[in-house]
Amino acid sequence: MDQDFLIQEIKKAEVNKQTKKVLNRKVKKPVWREYVETGMIALVAAILLRVFVVSAYRVNSDSMEDTLYAGDYIFVNKLAYEYGTSPRIGDIIVFKYPNNPAKDFIKRIVAFPGQTVQIADKILYVNDQVAEIPVHSKNNDKRIIPGDLSYRDNFGPYQVPEGEYFVMGDNRDDSRDSRFWGCVPEDNIRGKAVFVYWSWEPDADAPGWGFPYVVDAVHWIGYALYNFPSHIRWDRLGISI
Repeated sequence: MDQDFLIQEIKKAEVNKQTKKVLNRKVKKPVWREYVETGMIALVAAILLRVFVVSAYRVNSDSMEDTLYAGDYIFVNKLAYEYGTSPRIGDIIVFKYPNNPAKDFIKRIVAFPGQTVQIADKILYVNDQVAEIPVHSKNNDKRIIPGDLSYRDNFGPYQVPEGEYFVMGDNRDDSRDSRFWGCVPEDNIRGKAVFVYWSWEPDADAPGWGFPYVVDAVHWIGYALYNFPSHIRWDRLGISI
């Protein structure tokens, strides 16, 4: 009787031991499932970054040359001015155009609220002091236009309203900015430009883009493959702004 009982207990112990091994054994996931899960995590992280932290923009004008070129793709830090941090002189910002908030512009901050701005024969003065000239800013037009004809070369004096910023393009002879349409309210600022992550030289012969899109999409794929890598500005990739 005792021997039969002992045998049954041994069998139970062996069964329990095998059961624990099965339960503790790591279940190996299929490779496709690992890729799908990794892709989903990366997608969610990218969406969260896109919504709350950074935005991507394409520069489509020459107004910021030679700092930024048409065809540059940039990342903008949307949290740069959160948590008590204020914009600084020299920051390049993306903002909602005051006269049409549906459009986004990119310019450089040159004066703060309360400061007095004046431009005399292309020279920028802030509070009666010659303002620092950005490294890549330029004036290509040798003409000096009188202030009664245009605000481009002669402007002000003008005091920047509270809660607003005076902005200018680095290509100062070819930029529509605060000289022409006024200052940028702080609430219009979307963020600070951080760096160039891609740059594609514009081409007047590039395909169009319109409904129904399918044919144009095929044209664009062929165009991109044919012009890769000759149209990429390799020296601009990763440039800090």
